Amino acid sequence: MTGPGATAQYPAMPSSAKAASSKNPRRSRTRRAGESAYGLLLLGGRALMGLLAVLLLVAGAWASWPAAQHVMFPQSREHGTMTVVRCGEEHCTGPFAPASDNATRRGKVSIERSVAADEGAELPVVVKPGTTAVVRSGFPGLLHAWVPLGGALLLASVVVAGGMRMRRTAWGLAGAGALLLTGAFLLL
Repeated sequence: MTGPGATAQYPAMPSSAKAASSKNPRRSRTRRAGESAYGLLLLGGRALMGLLAVLLLVAGAWASWPAAQHVMFPQSREHGTMTVVRCGEEHCTGPFAPASDNATRRGKVSIERSVAADEGAELPVVVKPGTTAVVRSGFPGLLHAWVPLGGALLLASVVVAGGMRMRRTAWGLAGAGALLLTGAFLLL
């Protein structure tokens, strides 16, 4: 029937559609439980990789801090210059000439070989309190002090890219680590 007051009749639903709508509810619950367990497993893996990345960064900062604190907060420490006289395999030694009011002249102080230049070079340094060890001051010394953190940034970038699938963050971490290591290498 067609006309202004007639109602449209629709054909009956095919039997295949009825069968599809009445799926086995037990199977769909099982599938959903398996999918949620897999999702939790993925989430747990990402959380574990995030924890590993944070652990690497904390370890890098922890390894950098013993030298970095003297370079970053030199207010109450002795400032001066060290003249490199002799270098061994791990350390270079030489006299310390004070540049600050609270510093005293020393006949022999030591510095890491990786920071020192050739024999005869004069380096700006800060004396570690209570020792005869010195660390290089200024921007080159600051970069050198944070070299372990630069390595940790590079390692963490691999974990973030591979384990967490956060590629942009990983590129940022890798760029910061590479910049820090390259700067330390070029300035020393």
